[in-house]
Amino acid sequence: MVNAQGPIPRGDLVPSGVVGLLGTQGPTSRAEIARALGLSPATVTQVTKDLIARGLVEELESVPSKGGRPARLLGLVADAGVALGAKVTADHVAVVTVELDGTVRSSSEHEYDPTADDAITRLGQVLAQEIAALDDRLLGVGVGVPGSVDAQASGIVDAPTLGWRAAPVGPTLRAALDTPVLVDNDVNTLAAAERLYGIGRDHSSYLVVTIGRGIGCGIVVDGGIYRGANGGAGEIGHIPVWSDGELPPCTCGSTGCLEAYIGAAGIVRTARARKAIGPRGTISTLVRAATTGDTAAGQVFAEAGAMLGRALAGVIHTVDPEVVVLMGEGVDGWEFWQTGFEPSFRRSLLPARKDVPVVVEPWTEDQWARGAASLVLTSPFDSAGNGGEQSRLVRVRMGTP
Repeated sequence: MVNAQGPIPRGDLVPSGVVGLLGTQGPTSRAEIARALGLSPATVTQVTKDLIARGLVEELESVPSKGGRPARLLGLVADAGVALGAKVTADHVAVVTVELDGTVRSSSEHEYDPTADDAITRLGQVLAQEIAALDDRLLGVGVGVPGSVDAQASGIVDAPTLGWRAAPVGPTLRAALDTPVLVDNDVNTLAAAERLYGIGRDHSSYLVVTIGRGIGCGIVVDGGIYRGANGGAGEIGHIPVWSDGELPPCTCGSTGCLEAYIGAAGIVRTARARKAIGPRGTISTLVRAATTGDTAAGQVFAEAGAMLGRALAGVIHTVDPEVVVLMGEGVDGWEFWQTGFEPSFRRSLLPARKDVPVVVEPWTEDQWARGAASLVLTSPFDSAGNGGEQSRLVRVRMGTP
């Protein structure tokens, strides 16, 4: 059975599942908790009684019920804790402090060189500085990276765009910070955030597709992130889409990949070649040109959208999600992508899938880091054990081991 938060927690995860639900949904009645987590009313009553006694949960006001006495709402106590989220890029690290309900309390940005010999040590220093400034109970640290991660629990990273090969991000940070650390692909972290605060509340199987510097995809099946055998599932930017002629190189080392054509660098290269923008023009320059009605600029985006539509249709046929969420820096110009995307995407789908919804979400830069923090905040629902010992340590810090 699957519910809005994902699979029903194992028996040992029920207390933390209740805490996580109250954190992400706010004050909730015992009956609603039972329905959301697929638990019996008796189990919810016993578990919440224990959580109240331990000072983690408190009873709030009563609300009218459909017959019988009014239902009492339950809520988290004020100091339930916060998570730190860090998004690593090729030139900076974005860090946010996030409350259990997803509210970003603070954000900062630090210059960063991932190619330096001491890059991971330096990352630990940045995070230690952020942790030292906290005056709340820290539940753990989530780190999102643009690459493959063997497992959230271990955190060994292969990220060609950062120059990392088998980089021991998780072990190094845990030793430096003395706190639970979970690491995953950055698009998977956005999928985790959707599970807690967005589409994942109403759908158990969905895709989160990002457009921007690269093209990524987080895959959620039956409420859990599908990571593949080696943590590399969802790398749709490296689907080969062309095989003839002189092919553009991709950051992965291959040629003719989807990302090489419609990632930001590929779009800019095409736009410069067609003189839609000047030799120093950027993706922002191209968006401005399209906004003013420049036909050449609009055509570059429309062709990128058409290529994305065809590739994504193939992913739909493979995974069969309920809904697709589009986000990332590139959605700022989505109106221009869409002219090519929508007809190409729908035309390429099988008849039974032609109506799959595509939701475009507004984008802010701190969403990457907020997604990373969600790796920590999903620990109460980690019935599949993706976070291993690190998720258990987060639950201990919540007071719900």
